[in-house]
Amino acid sequence: MLAAQAESFPGDKPITIVVPFAAGGPTDRVARDLAEAMRKPLGGVSIVVDNAAGAGGSIGANKVAKAAPDGHTLLVHHIGMATMPTLVRNIPFKVESDFEYLGMINDVPMTLIGKPALPATNFKELATWIGQNKGKINLGNAGVGSASHLCGLLFQTAMKTDMTAVPYKGTGPAMTDLIGGNIDIMCDQTTNTTSQIEAKKVKAFAVTTSKRLTTPALKDLPTLQEAGLKNFEVTIWHGLYAPKGTPADIQKKLNDALKVALKDPDFIKKQEGLGAVVVSDKRMEAAEHKKFVAGEIAKWSPIIKAAGVYAD
Repeated sequence: MLAAQAESFPGDKPITIVVPFAAGGPTDRVARDLAEAMRKPLGGVSIVVDNAAGAGGSIGANKVAKAAPDGHTLLVHHIGMATMPTLVRNIPFKVESDFEYLGMINDVPMTLIGKPALPATNFKELATWIGQNKGKINLGNAGVGSASHLCGLLFQTAMKTDMTAVPYKGTGPAMTDLIGGNIDIMCDQTTNTTSQIEAKKVKAFAVTTSKRLTTPALKDLPTLQEAGLKNFEVTIWHGLYAPKGTPADIQKKLNDALKVALKDPDFIKKQEGLGAVVVSDKRMEAAEHKKFVAGEIAKWSPIIKAAGVYAD
């Protein structure tokens, strides 16, 4: 039966990509672009996106972990796959053993941005302002477990300053309040911040990569390492997953389709337009994808434990 399923996959049955975050957010945009790019190599099958947000990304992930392992329910998740084991203490699945790893999709840099009325114009001035306003700074994020929450944790640790975290139900409302001046600063993915920086709706201070970015709107921003925060590097990577037990032949078809999508000029152009870098290294292979995530789990676990803020 499984062999017959694998041979005819995907057939006429639609494929659902579950995104464990709100519609319109950065991960949702990546998933929708990927769905379009994977349709052709999978014979033109319909690929729909299902947003199942909540609990640090674990609700959507659990939905896929419990789905039929037939290749028709997939998961696109970001760095949250590496943080959930610590962030969600009663997680109902095991990240490293309840999924089939299908390959990485992209790396998304992050930017440190501030409200338009912030008096600082560069990172040095921002650092001074932070020092002068300890206990008064509101640091926005898109909810516990979101990329902006994780980057914010690392930023507070690096600055040795506690800030008041203000969680929102998604990136959209957080950005709206930052532009409106209701929160002071935020660290978020270039997929969400580049257009706002271009339009000068927010102030941009730095990028979180080890090297400066080449995107026109961001090329003049220093890295936080340049600014003096040693070893500060955060990229929000995305990967593709299937339920444990998905037949090997189906996994291969999905991995092959993913590789075609990652070389699709339109997909690459869309991702570059968002400031994301499409994966072109060995992490597009399932085994390397899994190895990479294991390393990220080891990196983030002590940071989350030190903060003592959990999503459950």
